[in-house]
Amino acid sequence: MMNFLRYAIATLTTTTLVHFLQAEAKSNVASPPNVILMVADDLGYADLSCYGAKAIATPRLDRLAEQGARFTDAHSFSGICMPSRYSILSGRYAFRTRMVRGYAGHFEPSQVLLPMVMKSAGYRTAMIGKWHNGFGTNPDVDWNAPLMLGPVDFGFESFFGTPRTHSEPPLVLMRDRTILGLEQHDPISVDHSPGTGAHGKQIGGAKAMAMRPDEKLDLMQAEEAEQWLKKQTAKEPFFLYLAWQAPHNPINPAPEFQKKSKAGRYGDYIQQLDHCVGRVLDALEKTGLAENTIVVFTSDNAGRYESGAMRVGHRTNGALLGQKTDVWEGGHRVPFLVRWPGHVPAKSVRGAYFHHVDLMATFADSAGAKMPEGASPDGSSELAAFLDPEKSPAKRVEGIHHGTSSLALRQGTWIYVPKQGSGGKSAPQGEKPWSMSYRDMKFLNSDVDEMGKIKTTAAKEQLYDLKMDLPQSNNLAAKEPERLEKMRKRFEEITASPSKAR
Repeated sequence: MMNFLRYAIATLTTTTLVHFLQAEAKSNVASPPNVILMVADDLGYADLSCYGAKAIATPRLDRLAEQGARFTDAHSFSGICMPSRYSILSGRYAFRTRMVRGYAGHFEPSQVLLPMVMKSAGYRTAMIGKWHNGFGTNPDVDWNAPLMLGPVDFGFESFFGTPRTHSEPPLVLMRDRTILGLEQHDPISVDHSPGTGAHGKQIGGAKAMAMRPDEKLDLMQAEEAEQWLKKQTAKEPFFLYLAWQAPHNPINPAPEFQKKSKAGRYGDYIQQLDHCVGRVLDALEKTGLAENTIVVFTSDNAGRYESGAMRVGHRTNGALLGQKTDVWEGGHRVPFLVRWPGHVPAKSVRGAYFHHVDLMATFADSAGAKMPEGASPDGSSELAAFLDPEKSPAKRVEGIHHGTSSLALRQGTWIYVPKQGSGGKSAPQGEKPWSMSYRDMKFLNSDVDEMGKIKTTAAKEQLYDLKMDLPQSNNLAAKEPERLEKMRKRFEEITASPSKAR
């Protein structure tokens, strides 16, 4: 009973907040643009052919880049999924909140999120794909009851997708608050006892699991997006958040996409993703609304190295040091494409620093929506970067990034890491490497030996100038003591603050 009351009170709070925003934040733009935000899962900086991939063909995403802008210095907040998605939807660095282990929700009931702002400005809103930001207030979610404090409680009018990553139980699909195919006589639970894996094992829910064929997930989500777009008209602007499953592990392309790339199953999975993106773009064209629609495609964090792709010379993160989980550049520098016909110049390239935490304020600005005080506390509008990618000066001069064991401060072209190693799972390397070994990934860093171990001579902190050393091969901490001290103090100032400190 107590949990039900918590859900009821929290849901009432979010509903009331949306109504308040609707009264306060009407769009002041005559014809506000539609917005489609597509986020891939663990897609590397160099995984698309428009970013240099030779063994993987991504013609639909390449065409999107040609029709708009391609960003070369865009970043997620984190090297892993949940914190990055939190920051995209909230405009807030995820280290400022306490992320509860288990399945509890990460957003606070009174928190203003991107879909709420868009809805308040008169937008129709929908989410399709991977949610991964929890439900309710209890770490042990009751999967057999309506799932509260999820997407439809935070501004999305509808939700179709998976509660977590496609490798993490429960292995089901949801619509709004309900698991599809859930049967009363076969309830779902998640067993976290030893031997069940990092994320546990699903118990029960056989029919629900059967309705979610893993290799078809992105194809099903593309179909859902097609059907949703068919219903949209010029009378109301729309915001669609489409969070793909690929190319997150397990690498599982549908049979019709297998052996189609030159980079093994990993490349096949990305080519399937490219196909799915193309289906959505085609559906948008059929609505007649593409000319007044902002389309953004990016990834929640960088890629994880896969042996099959490496055997043919494909480096998921290109020349960057690190991979998913790391605070090095290879953990959070991501592909980023934006198209808005007549507004974003075609075939343009943006070389200035861009941070996902600014997406919320940027979309609100494009919609002419006024955000309430305190919303998007760490982000601000970068709409000028969309409208004039090559000439508009960088508005953001610094930002925080996150690995699984460290934060880092980016300031101009410099990046400061207060600890040794990757700040993630690449180095130092344990008994069983998380992915490929440090040596096999061919990483080179002055502080780390070829086995991924920190050298005894390594400095306690790290400092790199990305303009001169993009691969972060030489730690300049000992050579730049004044800059090191300045950045250390700024890092401490930002991370100690409960809100924005810029």
